[in-house]
Amino acid sequence: MNSDIFKLIYFIELVLISVVRSLGTTKYRKLTTAKDRTTKLDMIMLGINGLAMILPLVYVFSKVFNFADYFLPDWLRWIGVVLFAGAAVLLWKTHQDLGRNWTPTLGLREEHTLITEGIFKYIRHPMYSAHLLWAVALPLILTNWIAGFSFLVAQIPQYLLRIGEEESMMLDQFGEDYREYMDRTGRFLPKLKK
Repeated sequence: MNSDIFKLIYFIELVLISVVRSLGTTKYRKLTTAKDRTTKLDMIMLGINGLAMILPLVYVFSKVFNFADYFLPDWLRWIGVVLFAGAAVLLWKTHQDLGRNWTPTLGLREEHTLITEGIFKYIRHPMYSAHLLWAVALPLILTNWIAGFSFLVAQIPQYLLRIGEEESMMLDQFGEDYREYMDRTGRFLPKLKK
């Protein structure tokens, strides 16, 4: 199948996931953050993530990175399309369940509550899971070493740096309730029952 079809599909899915993100965040973006633990490093990593999200668009709309293309069979690329759609659904569900507790940076809202139902019943960080699923789907859809892997390369260091700080913040805020929640849920994937 023509690579341009997969570029078009990626763009359509990107628009879809952007709409999901916008609908999930717009009404909460202006709420004040009571406790903010955002660091300069976190802001730099967010900027790198933003750049990593632009590189696939450069690839979709130009030939700049074509020298770095590789081949995958179409059936594998379709798996990437399905994974990206799954990321959009997971992101939507996460925003629905988080509601006003969502913050654009590492922080807590006034009257922040510990969400342990919905998708959070199974996964502590489903938004990160959605982004990682998106990042894994990208090199399957856009078969290019630069555009395909840029988001994955940006995501992994950010989450390795951020997760510990976020869980520390939640332990400080919710104490033993959060520790028990950690014991029964997985970070990015549902925890296998013993």
